[in-house]
Amino acid sequence: MTPPVVIGKDLRKTFRARGNGGEVRALDGVSIEVRPGELTALVGPDGAGKTTLIRLMAGLLAADGGTLRVLDIDPAVEPQRVQDRIGYMPQRFGLYEDLSVQENLDLYADLHGVTAAERSQRYPQLMQMTDLGRFTGRLAGRLSGGMKQKLGLACTLVRSPELLLLDEPTVGVDPLSRRELWVIVQHLVREQGLTVLTSTSYLDEAEKAARVLVLHAGKALAQSEPAGVTRVAAGRSLALDPGSGNNARNLQARLLDDPEVIDAVPDGGLVRVVRAGDASAGPARNSIAGLTALPVEPRFEDGFMVLLRGTAAHEAGVDIRLQRPLPAAEAGPVVQVRDLIKRFGDFTAVNDVSFEVRRGEIFGLLGPNGAGKTTTFRMLCGLLPPSGGTLKVAGVDVRSAGAAARARLGYVAQKFSLYGSLTVGENLEFFASAYGLRGGIRRQRIDWAIRQFDLEQHEHTASGELPGGFKQRLAMGAALLHEPHILFLDEPTSGADPLARRAFWRRITALAEQGVTVIVTTHFMQEAEYCDHIAIMDGGRVLAQGSPAEIRRLAHPAEGRQASMEDAFIAVVEAARARAGS
Repeated sequence: MTPPVVIGKDLRKTFRARGNGGEVRALDGVSIEVRPGELTALVGPDGAGKTTLIRLMAGLLAADGGTLRVLDIDPAVEPQRVQDRIGYMPQRFGLYEDLSVQENLDLYADLHGVTAAERSQRYPQLMQMTDLGRFTGRLAGRLSGGMKQKLGLACTLVRSPELLLLDEPTVGVDPLSRRELWVIVQHLVREQGLTVLTSTSYLDEAEKAARVLVLHAGKALAQSEPAGVTRVAAGRSLALDPGSGNNARNLQARLLDDPEVIDAVPDGGLVRVVRAGDASAGPARNSIAGLTALPVEPRFEDGFMVLLRGTAAHEAGVDIRLQRPLPAAEAGPVVQVRDLIKRFGDFTAVNDVSFEVRRGEIFGLLGPNGAGKTTTFRMLCGLLPPSGGTLKVAGVDVRSAGAAARARLGYVAQKFSLYGSLTVGENLEFFASAYGLRGGIRRQRIDWAIRQFDLEQHEHTASGELPGGFKQRLAMGAALLHEPHILFLDEPTSGADPLARRAFWRRITALAEQGVTVIVTTHFMQEAEYCDHIAIMDGGRVLAQGSPAEIRRLAHPAEGRQASMEDAFIAVVEAARARAGS
């Protein structure tokens, strides 16, 4: 048999934590094998050790203990030899945004010493595989998020590596682009026999791998084929119907507090539950929260959550409560958007968009990268002036609203927008002052945010050095300091792991129950199931609007398979693009 491409045994790596002088065990006795010609996936919560393990393989870090061989080379001793034979695409791949697609490819080819003869053979393959051939003259900074990831992958593959390392390649990428990227990765493995190791926050991506390594807090919880992880949840997976007039989102939040429940998520109008206890025990039908639960086939995500719940308790902070009650409910919608238009020169980013949101609702704005979602958000928050249409938030025209009206709004930007050089505590102090909080109230709200989002250990850490999930927590804490009535969340869970996403949505559900209105964009289609209403955008226009159930009915799932929100999203966008191209 061909030996493994990567063999790691009892790998250990410790980092000194900045701010508190302690230590963080990023890897604590992890062993791994990556077989040739296979796709291997690393999955686990934020801070599990996935990126550290990849950087050890790439020769960018040296382990403190254990042994590691990559292509039969010790990357800590001979990092350049390893780097000459692998391709490595980090989470933030270094594209030069003021260079064109072709110029970026040429630059990376120059850096790796790719000859003219090799380029003439390699470039056409890369352009066909990524479908970037039509855009070789376009500046990288003008590409959508999905196209940037494709270009990063093309630059990584410019010299035919023997091993491809991908660190969260689909973070911040819409479902259509994500599907296209995975077609490319699977082609590389199946057709070209390339060995690929990837880390991912999407558990459906991990299911496509030949083998998965589940990490948590620097330890390996499982290493097997994906079906081996799925079997961990055998006999535990159930589906509950919340009943007419009830809300799957609220039922899910209550179920997560049930000691008999390991996991619960809204799923196609139902709530999918993974129960605790011996999988062999219990009847085929079960009763949870007074509702009849029907058995369903387990999936990879169910097994993953069983493994994690064996080591990670439910996250604190679900008791999120407003200290200043909202005023009596206003009649009519809280947010009114009518024929909204935004032009940048000759380019129309938002074109005739209309929707309404009522108090206490969660409204989801979905769409591919570049659809106009963020531009719409920035107009709603008063950060961009509309070119046309009407826009009222809490009964006030945002364009003429004073500081008092805007103080009722909270905003979490798509990219981490706090001050990276300031500590967690200093950022919260700054934003509390900006929101006009003074004296005891200010200290009380800062202490609340630190407790609520479990930031105690990071209070003196520079926010730019936080892991991605903790950056999201800090951004949420800062946005909620002044207890806004309306909360705008622009892809707030991008790059967050499944545990962090569940904790996030429990908080959002609790705020909505208290009357806070939430408008959110997301690329996780499963998260759209938490929304009361959804609008799908592309090309600056709204293509479809309705409840999650109404949107799912627009899907075209494969025969015998229940329609998902992702099926509906792809069907709506592809149909609109087909009409536009005809």
